[in-house]
Amino acid sequence: MGLIENIAIILYLAIVGYLGFLGYKKTKTNSDYLVAGRDTHPFVMALSYGATFISTSAIVGFGGVAAWLGGSMLWLTFFNIFLGIFIAFVFLGNPTRKMGLRLGAHTFPELLGKRFDSKFIQLFGGLLILAFMPLYAAAVLIGGTQFIVSYFNTDYHLALLVFSIIITGYVLAGGLKGVMFTDALQGTIMFIAMVILIFFAFSSLGGINEALKMLDEVWETTVVPLNEIELNSLAPGGADFMMKLSTIWGFKGWHKMPEFLSQGWLFVITSMVLGVGIGVLAQPQLVVRFMTVKSKKELNRAVLIGGIFILAMTGIIFIVGALSNSWFYLFEGKNSLQSAGNIEGIIPLFINLAMPKWFSFIFLFALISAAMSTLSSQFHTMGTAVSRDIYEQFFGKSSSIFVARVGVVLMIIFAVTLSYIFDKQPAIIARSTTIFFALCASVFLPSYIGGLFWRKMTKAGALCSMLGGFLASSFWVLFAHFNEAKHLGVCKAIFGKDTLFSGKIIFLDALVVALPISILIAILVSLITKTDERLIKKSFG
Repeated sequence: MGLIENIAIILYLAIVGYLGFLGYKKTKTNSDYLVAGRDTHPFVMALSYGATFISTSAIVGFGGVAAWLGGSMLWLTFFNIFLGIFIAFVFLGNPTRKMGLRLGAHTFPELLGKRFDSKFIQLFGGLLILAFMPLYAAAVLIGGTQFIVSYFNTDYHLALLVFSIIITGYVLAGGLKGVMFTDALQGTIMFIAMVILIFFAFSSLGGINEALKMLDEVWETTVVPLNEIELNSLAPGGADFMMKLSTIWGFKGWHKMPEFLSQGWLFVITSMVLGVGIGVLAQPQLVVRFMTVKSKKELNRAVLIGGIFILAMTGIIFIVGALSNSWFYLFEGKNSLQSAGNIEGIIPLFINLAMPKWFSFIFLFALISAAMSTLSSQFHTMGTAVSRDIYEQFFGKSSSIFVARVGVVLMIIFAVTLSYIFDKQPAIIARSTTIFFALCASVFLPSYIGGLFWRKMTKAGALCSMLGGFLASSFWVLFAHFNEAKHLGVCKAIFGKDTLFSGKIIFLDALVVALPISILIAILVSLITKTDERLIKKSFG
């Protein structure tokens, strides 16, 4: 590694360290540590929200999935912008901010707990975050570490350790202020890198028309011939095995939607598009961002910034992921998955081989920024869940910033351990992300939206909805969904088969099954139980 690269890395870490220190200096109270003092600038808030939302799971994981499954993933970009930015900021943001301020809530579980006057709801929400968010954090850690390993040709375990230590430092020091300051820097780096990337990707393939035209040729040459090969004669989980599955599932090319209601269509639409697109509305680390601004005006100003950012992040990487098939075929005679060998390796390999060396170095910072921005928010959320949602509710007394920092350290250790265990699992980044997003939507979303807008929503309705959503989502993941049920192995151990069902229904994501159940329970139980007028007045004023 050259002198300039060393200087750039040191400078980057120094700036991140300074922003963490700045956050530390400005963190005087629990409110500063938990919700950044509720006076964040809209530009910082929007970039922090976007950078937290878009992690290496989107760039490396879902970018690799786009190389495998094609441009149908662009529907996820649409849902991310429409639901994750427009609906979230315009319709949910200000009611969340106002209710959080009125109730004195500092975390997402605390908002729900105080809205329904239930310590159990807050404790249950905190425990769910601690139990399942480390899986999502591990996916982000794996994605960032994979690119570091690819670029520096270093040991995975060493890269993971160093990466985790750096993140731990500034999350512990600066709280949410430090996290949001660094998010704004990292979001800016990510945006610039993506704009350069789309230009180079099309340029390396002779322009937009040539690049898209070549995709059809690559599909016909590298995927269609696999139809003549028996599936059981291919190595399970291998590149050709995965491409063979694409044709079986109804895919017709990388810039075409799979056949309507085919297995591939159900997988893309329910797991990737709806699972993540709807699940974003109930992400604890994102919802808390709404509580960091002082008025509705800041939220409205943040919409355009957030929308452009998400379009650049997901739209570009999904297009580039699909186009990478043309580049690998042009220079290696294979498609992306055949060249990289696994989904997570496609984007790092493409960047390092197809892009100029100087851009690979810039993209390294973009990926590290994506990982660090998301991970810092996740670990901050988990740390505050330990202190505010679990420690205070369990022991019945106020916690301190120290307890939150201890929680951060424990959760980082847990997430790093999962990253060591699961890094070889196929498509683990995208799978872990969709599981967590679907679980959050099924458990939190009806109580969250009902609590904000429906005055007849009761404590019993919220509690039953959360428990019902959790049980339904867990059942579907463990015993029904073709992918998770098979890899987790619980159904196999108990019933002797991968899933309890057969046919296309096993391609439905847990969210599509569990969220309607959770909504129905919330409505029915609330209608047959009595509302607390005192609580309604306290929550809505």
